[in-house]
Amino acid sequence: MKPALVGLLATLLLGGCATVRTLDTNKPGAPLVYAGTRLDVYVINGGCCPKDRFGAEAPAYPGLDLPGSLLLDTLLLPLSLLTAAGVGFQATGGL
Repeated sequence: MKPALVGLLATLLLGGCATVRTLDTNKPGAPLVYAGTRLDVYVINGGCCPKDRFGAEAPAYPGLDLPGSLLLDTLLLPLSLLTAAGVGFQATGGL
Protein backbone atom coordinates (compact mmCIF):
# COMPACT_ATOMS: atom_id res chain seq x y z
CA MET A 1 0.00 0.00 0.00
CA LYS A 2 1.19 3.50 -0.71
CA PRO A 3 2.15 5.62 2.31
CA ALA A 4 -0.30 8.37 1.36
CA LEU A 5 -3.19 5.91 1.28
CA VAL A 6 -2.16 4.40 4.60
CA GLY A 7 -1.97 7.90 6.12
CA LEU A 8 -5.40 8.80 4.78
CA LEU A 9 -6.96 5.63 6.12
CA ALA A 10 -5.31 6.10 9.50
CA THR A 11 -6.61 9.67 9.67
CA LEU A 12 -10.14 8.59 8.81
CA LEU A 13 -10.19 5.70 11.26
CA LEU A 14 -8.19 7.04 14.18
CA GLY A 15 -8.99 10.72 14.09
CA GLY A 16 -12.75 10.46 13.70
CA CYS A 17 -13.31 11.98 10.27
CA ALA A 18 -15.22 15.27 10.43
CA THR A 19 -17.23 14.40 7.32
CA VAL A 20 -18.44 11.17 8.86
CA ARG A 21 -19.33 13.02 12.07
CA THR A 22 -21.41 15.61 10.20
CA LEU A 23 -23.28 13.11 7.98
CA ASP A 24 -25.96 12.34 10.53
CA THR A 25 -26.24 15.67 12.27
CA ASN A 26 -29.78 16.81 12.89
CA LYS A 27 -28.87 20.42 13.65
CA PRO A 28 -31.13 22.89 11.80
CA GLY A 29 -29.06 25.37 9.84
CA ALA A 30 -25.89 23.25 9.99
CA PRO A 31 -23.83 23.36 6.79
CA LEU A 32 -24.42 20.44 4.42
CA VAL A 33 -22.08 21.05 1.50
CA TYR A 34 -18.45 20.30 2.42
CA ALA A 35 -19.54 20.14 6.06
CA GLY A 36 -16.59 18.06 7.29
CA THR A 37 -14.06 20.23 5.50
CA ARG A 38 -15.72 23.37 6.82
CA LEU A 39 -15.72 21.94 10.35
CA ASP A 40 -11.98 21.23 10.14
CA VAL A 41 -11.19 24.71 8.78
CA TYR A 42 -13.44 26.31 11.41
CA VAL A 43 -11.57 24.60 14.24
CA ILE A 44 -8.13 25.21 12.70
CA ASN A 45 -8.95 28.93 12.58
CA GLY A 46 -9.84 28.95 16.27
CA GLY A 47 -13.62 28.77 16.04
CA CYS A 48 -15.33 28.02 19.30
CA CYS A 49 -18.27 25.72 19.87
CA PRO A 50 -18.21 23.50 16.76
CA LYS A 51 -21.03 21.39 18.21
CA ASP A 52 -23.30 24.45 18.27
CA ARG A 53 -22.50 25.44 14.71
CA PHE A 54 -22.10 22.06 12.97
CA GLY A 55 -23.96 19.68 15.27
CA ALA A 56 -20.85 17.53 15.67
CA GLU A 57 -17.66 17.56 17.66
CA ALA A 58 -14.46 18.37 15.83
CA PRO A 59 -11.82 15.68 15.38
CA ALA A 60 -8.84 15.72 17.72
CA TYR A 61 -6.43 16.63 14.91
CA PRO A 62 -8.32 18.72 12.35
CA GLY A 63 -5.18 19.51 10.35
CA LEU A 64 -4.56 15.82 9.75
CA ASP A 65 -8.23 15.17 9.08
CA LEU A 66 -8.60 17.96 6.52
CA PRO A 67 -7.30 16.11 3.41
CA GLY A 68 -9.46 13.05 4.10
CA SER A 69 -12.53 15.16 4.77
CA LEU A 70 -11.93 17.17 1.61
CA LEU A 71 -11.73 13.97 -0.42
CA LEU A 72 -14.82 12.41 1.15
CA ASP A 73 -16.82 15.65 0.93
CA THR A 74 -15.93 15.85 -2.77
CA LEU A 75 -17.08 12.28 -3.34
CA LEU A 76 -20.35 13.01 -1.52
CA LEU A 77 -20.89 16.41 -3.19
CA PRO A 78 -23.78 15.33 -5.46
CA LEU A 79 -25.74 13.97 -2.50
CA SER A 80 -24.92 17.02 -0.39
CA LEU A 81 -26.15 19.38 -3.11
CA LEU A 82 -29.40 17.45 -3.53
CA THR A 83 -29.96 17.41 0.23
CA ALA A 84 -29.27 21.15 0.46
CA ALA A 85 -31.78 21.70 -2.36
CA GLY A 86 -34.42 19.84 -0.35
CA VAL A 87 -34.52 16.61 -2.32
CA GLY A 88 -35.27 13.80 0.12
CA PHE A 89 -34.19 10.19 -0.14
CA GLN A 90 -36.40 7.35 1.00
CA ALA A 91 -34.22 4.38 0.16
CA THR A 92 -35.42 0.97 1.23
CA GLY A 93 -33.84 -2.42 0.88
CA GLY A 94 -35.00 -5.97 0.61
CA LEU A 95 -37.58 -7.50 -1.64
